[in-house]
Amino acid sequence: MKSYNEQLTALRASGNLRHLPEVEHQGIWILKEGMRMLNLSSNDYLGLASRQDLQEEFQASTQDRFYPYSSSSSRLLTGNFSVYTKLEKQIARSFDREAALIFNSGYHANTGILPALTDKQTLLLADKLVHASIIDGILLSGSPFLRYRHNDYDQLERLVQKNACQYETIIILTESIFSMDGDVADLNRLIAIKRQYPNILLYVDEAHAIGARGKTGLGIAEEQGCIQEIDLLVGTFGKALASMGAYLVCSHTIREYLVNTMRPLIFSTALPPFQIAWTSFIWEQLPSFTKERENLLAYSRLLAEALTSKGGEISQSHIIPFIVGESEDCVRKAEELQRKGFYCLPVRPPTVPKGTSRIRFSLTANLTIKNMHQLIVETGRTSSPTGTRPVSTRCSYDFFWRRDDAGNMRSFRLHCRAHTPRIETKNRGKINSENKQSLHKA
Repeated sequence: MKSYNEQLTALRASGNLRHLPEVEHQGIWILKEGMRMLNLSSNDYLGLASRQDLQEEFQASTQDRFYPYSSSSSRLLTGNFSVYTKLEKQIARSFDREAALIFNSGYHANTGILPALTDKQTLLLADKLVHASIIDGILLSGSPFLRYRHNDYDQLERLVQKNACQYETIIILTESIFSMDGDVADLNRLIAIKRQYPNILLYVDEAHAIGARGKTGLGIAEEQGCIQEIDLLVGTFGKALASMGAYLVCSHTIREYLVNTMRPLIFSTALPPFQIAWTSFIWEQLPSFTKERENLLAYSRLLAEALTSKGGEISQSHIIPFIVGESEDCVRKAEELQRKGFYCLPVRPPTVPKGTSRIRFSLTANLTIKNMHQLIVETGRTSSPTGTRPVSTRCSYDFFWRRDDAGNMRSFRLHCRAHTPRIETKNRGKINSENKQSLHKA
């Protein structure tokens, strides 16, 4: 019989043993074991989850309606409340697509869609760094699959050329923003490959992009102008949208087929109608969160540049890796930053390849410039036999913009020194570094 204790001991010895943390939330802060720390590990990218004004507005809007706290059934039995249909129509209308379908989670979506749509005559071509839920969906499907090197579209094209005539269907699978490195897929390049063959479908997971990217918050597909070209467009509600669940944007035919064949959908109790109503409320306001997206973009660029050569150069988003290397070293660095008031967590194998353990900074729009400068100073320190010391003397950043009290845009340039962060403006006006309510790249 397998010895679970031995395996736990081995995980502990390698620095890869995980625990469920006991934490409390206070806005952008985490309380853990008597310490108050800045939350840098949240997926609440727009900072909506703690917005009391939104919660009060939603509650006021539901006073004359009753939304049960449980659906008490799968959607195919008695759990298909009208609010589900409303939300699916909202989503399809936003993307200007035929149909949408809601799922209980992103994991449900990725582990259910692929087994339902594929068979032995379907070849799955997945980016090497797709999320574990996509990998699980691939394995559950039982379909043949190949994984191409991360964002290596030349290799992908060779694999397509070699296999296009041997399979009835090929599905290319990618994330738009990759969950560990924070880099972004070139969706138009993938579409160009797809267009060369009549039997290719493109599957894109926008879990980390929906809400946070695009002019109206519809993700990288909106940003790159290719929403209509993606056959299977997946996203989640549990990150930037401050809710739970997931969706697929697709054709009417695909939607109807999944309703009849997708096991996680058929055999799961549906999400609570009250939860779906909240998601619908947030979705309706998605285009209005421009200020939050601008803040998030500005903070992301600040930290990514400060972490250049340590992983920051990889990121093109609000997910920024601080690559440490070995698991034990990464755990120690995370613990050090926690002692200094930053709640960040180590990411270790098997989530990332061996030797690339990292601290994954996940930024949110409700942070402040002061928060970012403090973090940049502390990540610029490295352990030494005599304690900690700064390893960089200065980081300079591009021009950004903010609105003044009159609503006019003013440009300024941010600088950071290891011990004395400061801000210089082009117009030499005073800027309160804790009140940058609207920032975006010039």
